[in-house]
Amino acid sequence: MEPQSTPLKVVEQPPAPRRPTGRPVPQTSPEHLHLSLDALRAYRTALTAEEHQVSYWRRIIQARLDVVQAGSALDSAHLRGVLVGARHTTGRTALLEVLPVDDLPPMPDLAELWDRRAVTTDGPARRALTADLEQAEAQLSHYRSTLHARIGAATAELIARYRESPGLCLCALPLTSEQRSAPV
Repeated sequence: MEPQSTPLKVVEQPPAPRRPTGRPVPQTSPEHLHLSLDALRAYRTALTAEEHQVSYWRRIIQARLDVVQAGSALDSAHLRGVLVGARHTTGRTALLEVLPVDDLPPMPDLAELWDRRAVTTDGPARRALTADLEQAEAQLSHYRSTLHARIGAATAELIARYRESPGLCLCALPLTSEQRSAPV
């Protein structure tokens, strides 16, 4: 004998209310008021690009540090040209013009670090290079953290402006002027 199935009764319940996330609602900031919406977006994009570059440099410094600490001859033979074409001043100087630079830490001289040879048999020279690479990695990490704070502040400013005027979001979309002015 087969058990009899009873039809399930569907009970419709209203959606559960959203739990507060505990995040503060972003407010516009006086430090960004001089920037138009397009300039603020461009500033945030430039910060993000700079953060990607700094993260790359930091990974390269960490790799070179690992090689130097291991005492490998691979250092001068294969890693020397990694940063030769990249200059660390191009993006940063553009960012300095947008907001004050009081919170930006000094950048290490990456070119000098790459020009310095690590002689595996010279203990004091290798220790000095290791210390300098460690210091450069710490400086890059601090600079990266500062960039993250600025990216966060620019993002909060964008969110605050969008909350105040939701229609501003539409100008970020690739719409024609007719599509933007159409009623929603």
